[in-house]
Amino acid sequence: MKTVPQPSSDLETVAFRMNLNPGMKDEYQRRHDAIWPELAQLLRAAGVVDYWIFIDETTHHLFAFMQHRREHSLQNLPATEVMQKWWAYMADLMLTGSDYVPVQVPLSPVFHLS
Repeated sequence: MKTVPQPSSDLETVAFRMNLNPGMKDEYQRRHDAIWPELAQLLRAAGVVDYWIFIDETTHHLFAFMQHRREHSLQNLPATEVMQKWWAYMADLMLTGSDYVPVQVPLSPVFHLS
């Protein structure tokens, strides 16, 4: 995924789109409202400082916006047991690959106002 460095900051921004199965919004939100503490801790330890997921209810597209530290270990997350269990837990709600990793489409920035 393409990261966007933030001027005079130690943060970078990433955005991507995922696909939620129709009718799964409430369950998706319920599961994220009860995010596993060990997963939240793992994401923070890997460098995530801010993470939002939005939904377009007409297309079921999920839009994710993440800021992480420039110095991060996000690339190691897929190999962790917690991440693999979370993806398997969420696989019935969204489009995934055979390994349960959510299909993610990177989004490129076209405008920023700060």
